[in-house]
Amino acid sequence: MSALYGTYARSDLAFERGEGMRLFTADGTSYLDFNSGIGVNALGYGDPHVVGALKAAADKVWHTSNIFTIPEQERLAQRLVDATFADAVFFTNSGAEAVECAIKTARHHFFARGEVDRYEIIAFTGSFHGRTMATIAAGGNPHYTEGFGPVVPGFKHLAPGDLAAVEKLIDAKTCAILLEPVQGEGGVSAMPVEFLKGLRALCDKHGLLLILDEVQCGYGRTGKFFAHEWAGITPDIMAVAKGIGGGFPLGACLAGGHVADSMVPGTHGSTYGGNPLACSVGNAVLDRVLGPGFIANVDLMGQRLAWHLQQLQQRFPNYVTEVRGKGLIAGIKITPPVRDFVNRLRRDHHLLAVAAGENVLRLLPPLIVTEADIEEATGKIADAFTALDAEAASTPAID
Repeated sequence: MSALYGTYARSDLAFERGEGMRLFTADGTSYLDFNSGIGVNALGYGDPHVVGALKAAADKVWHTSNIFTIPEQERLAQRLVDATFADAVFFTNSGAEAVECAIKTARHHFFARGEVDRYEIIAFTGSFHGRTMATIAAGGNPHYTEGFGPVVPGFKHLAPGDLAAVEKLIDAKTCAILLEPVQGEGGVSAMPVEFLKGLRALCDKHGLLLILDEVQCGYGRTGKFFAHEWAGITPDIMAVAKGIGGGFPLGACLAGGHVADSMVPGTHGSTYGGNPLACSVGNAVLDRVLGPGFIANVDLMGQRLAWHLQQLQQRFPNYVTEVRGKGLIAGIKITPPVRDFVNRLRRDHHLLAVAAGENVLRLLPPLIVTEADIEEATGKIADAFTALDAEAASTPAID
């Protein structure tokens, strides 16, 4: 019996090493990875530049407190500021911590202005913002809040898409609107450009802050550095993680200077966030992601993945009812139970994928994916559907 908490329905499958797009078990069996640690391993496995940076950093100082200057952290923060809307960065260990920092930053911004009762945040059903007490409250999913006592107050929820309904929720206590430009866990739903633009306009009209959770959909995954760029809008605060460390635990909260200015010594902190080892890796990942042609190729591969998924839908309309997502955060809504189908792909076809809400098969390949990888993966999904057809044909009809 495992000594671990029983919080995961773990497979017995264990991997010993990885190379590029593939993971290998101890006996050498290869699996094509369209899961990438749920969107974390942006550069796949064994990227020479990132491995080299990690090895070099391991010979130096791994960790110092944030009471000291950390040159690699300063460098990574400046590079992120130069590449985004932000003026300031706070580094974390995870996406949930990045969203926590975003929530605290928004609330403290109004507190510092003397508006102490302005702390409520409008969020959306279908969201996933993390597993801390505040982030499960922000997500609003009863499945994640049940059993943990009173839900942290200060959040209002509604379905995404209706700007008039959002505006009706705004009152004197509202400080911000929080959403994922592409919902990941909730079902791989991309927010329409006009909805994102409309939320920005509502925030401007009512003096609110726009917080974007780009933990899963950011860092090149949609074919832009960050997903909100497709809508041509600018957030006030943004949470980032997953791809930023390429597999090393790292996250960040980015904010405009007009918002971050109130976060003075004592308002927030992190023991490990932004330590030298993490930021050395983070800088190496950023070298690759912002390298010439990298994100443009992600955009191209996202288009090719969408095309191949649409072909699957045409070929298997009884199994695929909808193609979703943006770029390399893609999904197909299917009729077979999705968790069973994920297990089938893993067991019978050596393809790694992940389930999402609304019975969606979520595909999150490393950003280094090629069209040959996409063809192989969608071929494996087609083989799984064909096997389902064969099983259904061989099952005797019940009178």
